[in-house]
Amino acid sequence: MEKFEDVVEQFTPMIYHVIHSLNIYKNIDEFFQTGMIALWEAKQRFDPDKGKFSTYAYSYIKGRIMTELSKHRKAEEVSVYPDEEFWEMAGDADVDVPFELATLLSYCVNLTERQRMWVVYSFYFGMTTREIAEHEGVTVSAVKKWRVGAMERIRGIWK
Repeated sequence: MEKFEDVVEQFTPMIYHVIHSLNIYKNIDEFFQTGMIALWEAKQRFDPDKGKFSTYAYSYIKGRIMTELSKHRKAEEVSVYPDEEFWEMAGDADVDVPFELATLLSYCVNLTERQRMWVVYSFYFGMTTREIAEHEGVTVSAVKKWRVGAMERIRGIWK
């Protein structure tokens, strides 16, 4: 029985021929590896009573590479590669503009002083309930009550 290294040496040009016949120009090394694996499997599964090994190996290698090519095409269809304009605009998208304090306070007209504090700390400074409680020296429960009251009054304004 022939060593696999000898089979590889003999059929390497065939694998490259299949790759070029399928017009593959990207990821050639990856497709060559797929062809090598297919050659190995073809050698393992070949039945000499059914024909020549070269014919069997060619069809096996080509079939496996075509299957891999289909997987790559499906993956490319699903993937989106934005153009240069997108990346230029994406840099500007990271800028977070907080509410203007005057605009934010215009929604707080009917709120109590504590409720207004909660709105400003939460939406202008981005503080959590726990941070507000520590800053004001009150319990977290108290800050939650400010939040509930503020939300009810603001919803009432919008209705």
